[in-house]
Amino acid sequence: MNEVEIYYIDTSALLPYYREEAMSRPIQDLLISLDPPILISDLTKIEFVSAIARWIRTGEFNEVQAVLVENTFNKDVNSGLFETRRVMPECFRQAEKWLSARKTALRTLDALHIACSWGYNAKLITCDAIMHRSANRLGIDNIFFRVEED
Repeated sequence: MNEVEIYYIDTSALLPYYREEAMSRPIQDLLISLDPPILISDLTKIEFVSAIARWIRTGEFNEVQAVLVENTFNKDVNSGLFETRRVMPECFRQAEKWLSARKTALRTLDALHIACSWGYNAKLITCDAIMHRSANRLGIDNIFFRVEED
């Protein structure tokens, strides 16, 4: 019996799926190739709407664009492309353990994303180099999309 691989996408990899960035095409290609659902957490949803609010403040998006992106994301969640999971108490404990060990350059929310991936037994998808290196160091299977510098 083949075991189905489960994936968890962090916010750094989710955002390029919804707006044109350097990693948009590779992320889109990967998500199309995977069997849904792709896991996200409550943390991912909060960071997603925070990014949209930041894009409005910085003038990268207007209100119409923001509503369109947010509605598209919600439709993708409701259609089953993404499945939202709660951040479990053991994820907080694991993130704290990793941060207390001081063996990575992880910050709080990134440690929580990696702990979610760990807690859900899912392969992490990220565009964040520090998260990628830290996940490798912690033994968390991951897919890393590197942003190429011009």
